[in-house]
Amino acid sequence: MPVNFAGIFRAFEAAVALREVARRFTAPASPESPAAQPPPALAQNLAGQLEAPLTNVVVAALKEAFNRDHARLELERAQLEEERRRAEHALRQELRRQAADRELARLRLLAAVSFAGWIASVGMLAAGLAGATTFARVLMATGWLLLLGALGAAFTAQAHVGMPDHDRPAATPAAQASLWLLIAGLAASAFSLLF
Repeated sequence: MPVNFAGIFRAFEAAVALREVARRFTAPASPESPAAQPPPALAQNLAGQLEAPLTNVVVAALKEAFNRDHARLELERAQLEEERRRAEHALRQELRRQAADRELARLRLLAAVSFAGWIASVGMLAAGLAGATTFARVLMATGWLLLLGALGAAFTAQAHVGMPDHDRPAATPAAQASLWLLIAGLAASAFSLLF
């Protein structure tokens, strides 16, 4: 088989040329070649032209991010304030409801005691006051009226306690009157036994 030396020399020259080209692209530029380095003023001018718009873009993006975070924080602060206000309002409503429940229970007790006192005074009259003096009968009748007044005042106060008036306290003047009428009615009924 004959050897083709001309083809081998061409392949060798092509490999050497390829190696030289690769070395030019991969090797750093030498300081001796002025064509390889751009002039310093031109490089700085080009860098300045690229930095200014990029800096403006970065600053604008940062401002937008800070503004967005500030708006989010303000929204969260407003939501927390609204939740706190709602919680305080709910607490005030619950305290009013509990006070109204206590007042209703007190008024129901006053009404029950007034009714029981009136029934007891009617029983006392039927049992032994038939032969009582006129003054004792008048005291008994006064006690009845006071106990019935206490009963009516307690029922009236119960109706007003259940009304949704937020500015008015749970205890009404009718509730106070009911207590004093009950005490006076029981006292008059008890004094009628003495005469």
